[in-house]
Amino acid sequence: MNERYTLFDRDTYRERLGRARTAVARHGLDACISVAPENHYYLGGYDSWTGLNSPQAMIFTRGGDEPTLLLRDVDLPLALESTWITDIRTYRLHREDFAEIVRTIVQEKGCRADGIGIEFQSSALPFSLGKVLSEALAPATLVDATEILGTIRLVKSPQELALITRAGEYAALGLRAMEKAVIPGTTEIKVAAQIESALRNAGSDYWAIPVELTSGSRSAGCHGTPRNRVIEPGDLVHGEFAGVCERYHAVAMQTLGCGPVNARQSEIYELARQSLEAGISVVAPGVRVCDVEQASLEPLMAQGVEQAAMMRFGYGIGIAYPPVWLEPLQISRDFNTVLEAGMAFVLHACLEFPEEGTGVILGGTYVLQDHGPAMVAGAGTTGLRSVPGPAIE
Repeated sequence: MNERYTLFDRDTYRERLGRARTAVARHGLDACISVAPENHYYLGGYDSWTGLNSPQAMIFTRGGDEPTLLLRDVDLPLALESTWITDIRTYRLHREDFAEIVRTIVQEKGCRADGIGIEFQSSALPFSLGKVLSEALAPATLVDATEILGTIRLVKSPQELALITRAGEYAALGLRAMEKAVIPGTTEIKVAAQIESALRNAGSDYWAIPVELTSGSRSAGCHGTPRNRVIEPGDLVHGEFAGVCERYHAVAMQTLGCGPVNARQSEIYELARQSLEAGISVVAPGVRVCDVEQASLEPLMAQGVEQAAMMRFGYGIGIAYPPVWLEPLQISRDFNTVLEAGMAFVLHACLEFPEEGTGVILGGTYVLQDHGPAMVAGAGTTGLRSVPGPAIE
């Protein structure tokens, strides 16, 4: 175990693995073949995105076996510098059968023909890999373990929360860079370049989702990445990006006016601000996520614009690798999950009016404490700012 690149001590990883085994057993599974890099990092300390390029797996049972890490031979040095796992096995890409090696390891561990968990929803499990694994492991049944393993990561330790807070400090520098960079005549890509430079120069790790930044008529697309569009006076410009500390993410977002904006743009922004404020006001330990989103929609329903809120109100955040930074926690009317102290999540209000070519997004990353949420990244519920210039009331 190389302490230089291993974030937590061995006891922490074993405690996490113990909770994973308990969760696997509680769902009636005999073993787990984890393919998601965020779970490899959380349970094994193995820090590598390469599972999205070449198959890799962390294999363990519901019993007391030592976990096995299977990865491509070229990536062995990445494991040796970070993981506490000692049973590391490698294969040669295209020359050795990954699925057959997995089957052999599962047999060695004495697994019965019961269900075996694997993260169906992970980008590290393309259909082709899932198919050959299912065939190789028959008659055992593969069961989706995405939420089984993801749920144990939702409540963060004090050390994890400190990392998210540090990531939020990086994100704050990105917001400052964005505010300085938004001037008439520059391009979206140039603004994004200033944000990314500020993050990296501050010490941020790489982020799981590209910087999202749109302006003017593109502002209605809240998942848009920057283009060479020239920003003009009167444009709304909104950005969303993450600071990252040791793979722990803190997402910041803000909508700015490039100089004075019109009354309609200000009205839309204020509606979004009220929505965000209303949702945050009910966030507390013991509250159901469905009730949080419902509260956020009340100001919009009063104005008849609920349909413009096309995104969920929030989602869990923490360890992440490309292509997404979302954890399984969904803060939405469609779920009844109860919030707990120690959770970290993104809360946002996004209003899109495609027919008007206008959209705004507000919010940030929050950590839930015993007394309520504390923001660690983002502009939150601040009023619309025109840059350069004073806040617009």
